[in-house]
Amino acid sequence: MGEKFDLVIVGAGPAGMAAAVEAAGHKLSVLVLDEQPEEGGQIYRSVSTTERLRPETYALLGDDYQNGKKLQLSFQQTGVKYLSNAIVWNIEPDMTVNYLHNGSTHQVAASRLLIATGAQERPVPIPGWTLPGVMGAAAADVLLKSSGVVPSGKIVLAGSGPLLWLAASRLAEAKAEISAVLETVNFSNYLKALPHLPLALPSAGYLLKGLRMKSLVSKARIEVISGVADLRAEGTEELQNLHFKHRKKYRNIEVDTLLLHEGVVPNIQLSSHMGCEHDWNELQNYWHPVLDEWGNTSIDGVAVAGDSGIVAGAQVAEASGHLAGLEASYQLGMISRSQRDEDAAIFRRKIKHHNAVRPFLEHLYSPNQAIHVPKNNSTLICRCEEVTAGQIRKSVELGALDLNGAKAYTRCGMGACQGRMCGLAAAGIIAEVLGKSPRDVGYYRCRAPVKPINLAQLTEAGNETSVS
Repeated sequence: MGEKFDLVIVGAGPAGMAAAVEAAGHKLSVLVLDEQPEEGGQIYRSVSTTERLRPETYALLGDDYQNGKKLQLSFQQTGVKYLSNAIVWNIEPDMTVNYLHNGSTHQVAASRLLIATGAQERPVPIPGWTLPGVMGAAAADVLLKSSGVVPSGKIVLAGSGPLLWLAASRLAEAKAEISAVLETVNFSNYLKALPHLPLALPSAGYLLKGLRMKSLVSKARIEVISGVADLRAEGTEELQNLHFKHRKKYRNIEVDTLLLHEGVVPNIQLSSHMGCEHDWNELQNYWHPVLDEWGNTSIDGVAVAGDSGIVAGAQVAEASGHLAGLEASYQLGMISRSQRDEDAAIFRRKIKHHNAVRPFLEHLYSPNQAIHVPKNNSTLICRCEEVTAGQIRKSVELGALDLNGAKAYTRCGMGACQGRMCGLAAAGIIAEVLGKSPRDVGYYRCRAPVKPINLAQLTEAGNETSVS
């Protein structure tokens, strides 16, 4: 067995860094493990490197991104043990954490564990989505942050959600050649969201940001087409055209890069692997761990903070990390219950403020089932095992009653990504065939290794290793 820490945090995004700052401030020994080469998570990705090496990109990314530098500096000043490029591939029931670092396997023990792995972009399985030239809008935003790179040629963004407009506005400011932004939001969503608009006014700053992003797109003279459907990417060896339906007519756009986005969902691989209780969010169509007000899961000693719990953005993630750090400090006897509760008050106010806009946004940008449950049986759902929508439907005819049953019939979800790219779409297809909710179809059983590991590294896992 390796070294033991009071608190092991998986993820160095806003939630993980804030939790480390809070816990270290109360004298807990803390280890932070993160896959990326630098702190910040996806939202603040490469913030120090970008400021130092690409100041023009740093300025373009704006205040929301630059605010991550303050949190990063606070995190670095704590002196906690932090390992970048550390891939957690297994967590045992006794909270022994197995991870890869510098190509070798290591173990570390935790008195408490915090999962702060953030969210992932929801896959958008349209026909042709695996063609070279098709990628996620969030992925393009990550490239801009980490490398200062923008796609070349004619770009089309398609989908819905705030991040779609954020990516479009940033690429427009970076002088990328954007041909069009296609919105897939149903008109009925506006009617459903409207009653929630007055409640969103306390956090009206988010609404103003949205208007500014749309204004930037408009000033760049980019065509915006709302109410599109039946997206289909076409090409031989690479993307060439995008077909879609608008106002009962089919249109075609020549395109070199298609950026798809239909929101983000919690990354639940680790919480699911550990057996934490999860619930289904009917409005946003995703699974999330069941948490109490401090981020505690159904498993004693295991907590979740940030967007890996409930998707609510960087500000809420940071505040929830502070709450998780306070709870760890209390549970391990470093502060009293009254001090925990008193110190938590400011973070609860921040969460309430920033969450005021969530009902409006979540109703406005609720997922479009026509896209997430493709009608075309030839549409690829599982990229790893090349399983189509038709094969998943056929598995239900053969007797599959849930997601894991379909997995047995088709190998859907058995590839390297372990269902991250296909799970929600496959569940939606099965639920539609059975006439049920995806809640009843369930999610994949996540087993170790949660991330790919080779046999040589696996044989090391039995050895006692320490943090290095």
